[in-house]
Amino acid sequence: MGSVRAEGSFSGPSDLHLHSLRSDGTEPPAAVVHAAHRHGLRTIALTDHDTTAGWAEAAEATASLGMTLLPGMELSARHEWRTVHVLAYLFDPDHAELRAEMERIRADRLGRAERIVRSIAREYDLTWDDVLAQTQVGATVGRPHIADALIARGFVRDRAEAFDGILHPRRGHFVPHYAPDPFTAVELVVAAGGVPVLAHPAPHGRERMMDERTLRDLVRHGLAGFEIGHRENTEDGKAALASLAAALDLIVTGSSDYHGHGKPNQPGENTTSDAAVARIIAGAHGTAPVFA
Repeated sequence: MGSVRAEGSFSGPSDLHLHSLRSDGTEPPAAVVHAAHRHGLRTIALTDHDTTAGWAEAAEATASLGMTLLPGMELSARHEWRTVHVLAYLFDPDHAELRAEMERIRADRLGRAERIVRSIAREYDLTWDDVLAQTQVGATVGRPHIADALIARGFVRDRAEAFDGILHPRRGHFVPHYAPDPFTAVELVVAAGGVPVLAHPAPHGRERMMDERTLRDLVRHGLAGFEIGHRENTEDGKAALASLAAALDLIVTGSSDYHGHGKPNQPGENTTSDAAVARIIAGAHGTAPVFA
């Protein structure tokens, strides 16, 4: 996939936020595509964290099922104490600056994961090899893989228990990882010809929504829209984001954030309108959709 445009058409329903085991999902890209198809979806985006490793496999699977793929990624960022995720659609995967930032994030995630395991190992019989056994070659190693290792060793029943217990910051095993500020993240996606959309921007708790001034600043840096239809967004947050999106003529998406096993999210539980998908395609020039 490159910067050459492709002509074609797509059809909904559309879910623009799904993960495979190329990052922290539990299924291969092709299995993710088949799950989406079973749930009635016809246009999807594979958005693994900080990697494009699953694009080719996902493209082959969507083509075989008569679906449309928007190659994408969920780029990690950090604002103040918050973890911020920027969904990047149809960018050039060979853009030098963005690629370098992706590699830096992935490298630090790996070191961070090793530090977390060393901390946990002071209390539990867990090794780095246990974590590696839960990952695939080329995957972005992270806390979900540590959770899977804890499950495999019998210390917890599922990922939810792992994150609510051993991996919760209150247990003292939390280690931050490198991520650019969201302004830089958005600018890099735009420079690579992509369309950046803020993922689940109105969550509960400490990671709560950024203030309106910051959101407007992100739009000035090139942010194209908000993922409003997402199970983690609060109702008040969704209303505020919808109002701001209308005022600034931003793209509004809805997605599942599907990860496979271990999370309740199901493909198509939130979807994106055809008009919004069309705006994303029209606004990108980094890589082409893979049309049915």
